[in-house]
Amino acid sequence: MSPVRGALEAISRSALPRLVAVLPLSATVMDRYVAGETVRDALLAVEELAAEGIETTVDHLGADPADETQAIAAVQAYRILLDKIGDAGLGHRAEVSVSPTAIGLLLPEGEKLAIENARKICRAAHSAGTSVTLAMGDHTTVDATLAVAQALRHDFPGTGITLQAHLHRTESDCRTLTYAGSRVRICKGAGDAPAEVAFTDPGDVDRSYVRCMKVLLDGDGYPMLATHDPRLVEIAGALASRYGRAPGTYEYQLRHGVRPAEQRRLAASGERVRVYLPYGEERHRYVAQRLAEHPQSLSQVLASLVRRG
Repeated sequence: MSPVRGALEAISRSALPRLVAVLPLSATVMDRYVAGETVRDALLAVEELAAEGIETTVDHLGADPADETQAIAAVQAYRILLDKIGDAGLGHRAEVSVSPTAIGLLLPEGEKLAIENARKICRAAHSAGTSVTLAMGDHTTVDATLAVAQALRHDFPGTGITLQAHLHRTESDCRTLTYAGSRVRICKGAGDAPAEVAFTDPGDVDRSYVRCMKVLLDGDGYPMLATHDPRLVEIAGALASRYGRAPGTYEYQLRHGVRPAEQRRLAASGERVRVYLPYGEERHRYVAQRLAEHPQSLSQVLASLVRRG
């Protein structure tokens, strides 16, 4: 990790959310990365993207809970969201993305609690005609998150799971999970995982990502290829062709506000495209994290402020 990015990630956990909140351009930045604060904001964004042939995975932004009451509140937020998705007839266009840590995984008896809470969300998703994909936390939560996914898949086999290519173990996890009906989202991953468990060189992460794509696209599951890297998107298309994958038997995933022209290009070419669409009151922290991951974006924001001044 570069010193600049490391410093920004440290700031993102403390002062940067407050900085983003008071920047004159914060509304523009928020609109780029986040659908808004409310369920209504999220549904409007889902509808707009659906009109362009793009699906969504909606994430309610919230801080990790300090107790069970806060975890239950997060579950309720998802149930309300899913009820509205169902009422609007958008279940075929929008699923939800849920982090087990947001629903209690890190609390005492967290695995049991996260499974119970995730089941409530999965039942609401089933009623809305859609599904749930579990996000992945840092390297210390991988086994617990996979255990949550395994428990959910007994009753909700369409539950997706996210794997992170920067971890050494992920290629093996892909092989384990590439069975019929298994939905697997592969992303590069982020965070400060030690070299003992993770690749630290960006080139090594990219090569791991390609190996994981090969496993998933050659397998029997449903790959969800989460990347904005133009070279990896190109490689993904070549691999899909090599393994005889028809469009719709896999999908590309990109973040809201990142390379929107590429999202539309892929959709127009017949590919299935899904946008990760966050919303909620914790949007400042989310935007701060995105800026920390992409320091050039923060530099552009600050430079525009200097020019405006």
